Amino acid sequence: MKITFQSKGSLYLALFCVIGSFVVMNMPHTVYSQLFILNGQAQFGDWKWYLSLLTYVFGHTSMDHLLGNMSLLLILGPIIELKYGTQRFVWMSIITAIATAILHVILWDNQLLGFSGLVFMYIVLSTLLNIRNREIPFTFILVIILYFGMEILSSLKETQISHFAHLFGGAMGAFWGFNKK
Repeated sequence: MKITFQSKGSLYLALFCVIGSFVVMNMPHTVYSQLFILNGQAQFGDWKWYLSLLTYVFGHTSMDHLLGNMSLLLILGPIIELKYGTQRFVWMSIITAIATAILHVILWDNQLLGFSGLVFMYIVLSTLLNIRNREIPFTFILVIILYFGMEILSSLKETQISHFAHLFGGAMGAFWGFNKK
């Protein structure tokens, strides 16, 4: 038996998350850590802010935060990547991350970081991998009820978690799943 690296997109995303999280956790309040945290206030004159519209997904505040997201990325990412191909998997992730960032900046002014929105995209999308025309899998309905319900209830509490990013990521997972063109 030999080790293979067939899910390169998932592995690279995980590696970038480890690097970004190391920087955020070990070099807080530096120009480097700001690359992995989206400032919720638009800073159109700062190139770092534009870059952080994508790179915020790679920063995490703690090992628990990082490991939780990486576990789900490494479980679901390769399955989705195998179905859609590495290039499409990565593009779906990039588009979802940037769309989430832009909407976050429009709606809120607080910081955003972490891979959770993409993880929610993968969770929802994984329930739609084998759908046929005009069918809605019951697992999709259950995931929507459970995860979206949990996020909506959790959003009523005061936390540092962006429930919007989770909900929007899940919505993007449904979008990608139902639009397989």
